[in-house]
Amino acid sequence: MGALVVLEGLDGAGKRTLTEAVLSVLRARGLRVATLAFPRYGRSVHADLAAEALRGQRGDLAASVNAMALLFALDRADARDELSKLLADNDIVLLDRYVASNAAYNAARLHQPATGEIAAWVAELEFGRFGLPVPDVQIYLDVPVDVAEERARLRGESDATRALDAYEEDGGLQRRTGEVYRELAETGWHGPWWVHRSGDDPATLAARMAEIVAG
Repeated sequence: MGALVVLEGLDGAGKRTLTEAVLSVLRARGLRVATLAFPRYGRSVHADLAAEALRGQRGDLAASVNAMALLFALDRADARDELSKLLADNDIVLLDRYVASNAAYNAARLHQPATGEIAAWVAELEFGRFGLPVPDVQIYLDVPVDVAEERARLRGESDATRALDAYEEDGGLQRRTGEVYRELAETGWHGPWWVHRSGDDPATLAARMAEIVAG
């Protein structure tokens, strides 16, 4: 059974870039590595409904924190068999976002801390009710909010399919989400956390992941 490693962070934090760099190092070491990104836009009806809601469609759906959290959770629940197969066939499965993103963004929407009601609700729903596997390690990509916002804006301008949604356009929400992410990491929310900052070497991060496999 492979190790489940999750990259978490704000929109525009650079998770995709870091994933590619880490993949290159791990595969050069001879490890079997698979990746999966959530939400699974274009593959999951639940993810697509959430995306539509965040772009002003689907009536007042986006106004409900629990409804949006449920849609993102259902997207992961539908991917449980796929995730189980990836873990069975690989040394490491590297995820771009997972359950903690649901906790962080929705706690921020409600102005709650990481220890608040919605984060516990998300964990019970996804790890408990839906039986999703708990990560072996969660990595928070800690990037200044203004840097992440600028990257997300430029990305949206250059790629119409990645235009900013309601969450990404809300600077206050992004800042609060970053604060919740740090609290999740500091408290070890559902497993160990590492913090990776912009200046840190991806090769060092990959080496730490390889140690998990060796252990």
